[in-house]
Amino acid sequence: MSNIKSTLSIKRMTEEKYIIEFKETVRGYYPVSDNAFHQLKDLIKFKTIKKDEILLNIGRISKHLYFVCKGAVIAYFVDEEGNTYNKNIFLEKQFAGSKVSALLKTPSQFTLQTIEDCLLISLDYRLYKELIYSNEELKNFYIAYLEKNWVIDKEQREISIVMEDATERYKRLLVSYPDIDHRIPLQHIASHLGITPTQLSRIRKNIKKNSPTQHM
Repeated sequence: MSNIKSTLSIKRMTEEKYIIEFKETVRGYYPVSDNAFHQLKDLIKFKTIKKDEILLNIGRISKHLYFVCKGAVIAYFVDEEGNTYNKNIFLEKQFAGSKVSALLKTPSQFTLQTIEDCLLISLDYRLYKELIYSNEELKNFYIAYLEKNWVIDKEQREISIVMEDATERYKRLLVSYPDIDHRIPLQHIASHLGITPTQLSRIRKNIKKNSPTQHM
């Protein structure tokens, strides 16, 4: 009995830790009040998902939005010739899902899959959207989130792909996620950068060769 209580206590402490991180992430976009956040918190469901599980299949309508507490999720699609293209990589403190599919209630154009064991916060998109439209603070958060991720970051990434070479794009990725090489298969990173795995291997070798620590 004591072991069960101990397990439940650890589970509650873990969830509380990630709720705090979720709250800090939301407030990073807009300073919502405790009252507004508690309304959002009421929609939260924690999900423990094993590696390689499908969260959303291509062709299915997205009904959930996910916040990555721990682990990694990728969004990818496959062309008619069987080539796989990585649309995005979602790591800790990021929101994952097909917002276009959820918004328009149309089939998703990509698959969402875990590539590590994950702990996720799941939000029912219909209830989430109803809450946003009924609460001015959460509406402001949602607008700020869309502007940052779907306008500013999207435009910067599009410019980066054209104006920066792959080495610079890879270096910027490492600044944001220093351990990504040890967590994410190289083919996913390469696809995310818009290059082949062979090109990425060359880039990594050149960076390692030119690193100051290699000449000490």
